[in-house]
Amino acid sequence: MKVNDFDFSLPAELIAQTPLAKRDASRLMVLDVQKQEFRHQQFTDIIDELEVGDTLVLNNTKVMPARLLGIKEETGATIEVLLLTQLENDRWEVLIKPAKRVPNGTVISFGDGMLKAECIAKKDDGLCEVEFSYDGIFYEILDELGEMPLPPYITAKLADQDRYQTVYGKEIGAAAASTAGLHFTEDLLSAVAAKGVNITFITLHIGIGTFRPVKVDNVEDHDMHAEFYRVSAETAKTLNMTRENGGRIICVGTSAVRLLETLVRKMTEFEACDGWTDIFIYPGFEFLAVDGMVTNFHLPKSTLIMMISALAGKEFVMEAYQAAIIERYRFFSFGDAMLIKKNETKRVMPDK
Repeated sequence: MKVNDFDFSLPAELIAQTPLAKRDASRLMVLDVQKQEFRHQQFTDIIDELEVGDTLVLNNTKVMPARLLGIKEETGATIEVLLLTQLENDRWEVLIKPAKRVPNGTVISFGDGMLKAECIAKKDDGLCEVEFSYDGIFYEILDELGEMPLPPYITAKLADQDRYQTVYGKEIGAAAASTAGLHFTEDLLSAVAAKGVNITFITLHIGIGTFRPVKVDNVEDHDMHAEFYRVSAETAKTLNMTRENGGRIICVGTSAVRLLETLVRKMTEFEACDGWTDIFIYPGFEFLAVDGMVTNFHLPKSTLIMMISALAGKEFVMEAYQAAIIERYRFFSFGDAMLIKKNETKRVMPDK
């Protein structure tokens, strides 16, 4: 399977540079996989697509102000550091630009020395392990010095930094937002719950995979970066109850899909747990946990469009994307949304 099979031409003006004034004012394309039909709606109509007994799974990760601009203490050269994953205490995996100017032992200073980072291990693709030193509380310093790490295709300045956070994000640790969740307001979530739909939360800290292009020719040769996850006992109970009662599990965002499909391959029923996942979902993948998902419109040749092609079928997805372009949908992080309905009938957890 070739990466170029997932390419398409997108007019630059359809890349949303700023969020809409109201979170839930975006459009919603609904893909019914069984009927091979799609229709155009408003995002607030999602409540009509959910049924009593369904469970909506939200990723409550919160984006760090993870982009830091500093200088090399030796030369004064400008260095950009993007925090990705906390490894242990003050040791982090980061993405450095330009990486070639930062050999092991380099010290980078931020905020006139308020925060310093020493490169202690170089890795591939601009990745580096650093150890931070500072006086005070790390996240308070990060709030003061860091910037929100918007994707490179967004060139407009974000007036309100909270618009790159979901209204329910609380577990800080992500390098990118779960953008499918940006459409939800507290009022809309309350209306979903009032209908009898369960709402539950998982945590998966979205990392380098969001920023990393697929550089291989064959899809099967791509390696996914591992991301940390956590599932509570309450969430596990809700997911198991949904399956037992014949409800559907609808994930909000690709990160929630990756987590649940990871868990269902490790256990006979959902359990409280934490760990790391590097699961890569592309056409041919068998979905065992997820009956549908809410997602945004993704970049050509990205792992994300490969995932939704696995869920809905590549030809159907490409047809829907072309319709979205014709209908002038807004694409990518601040763009419009898609609801993929995979199953009308319910499935149970597989035996191990």
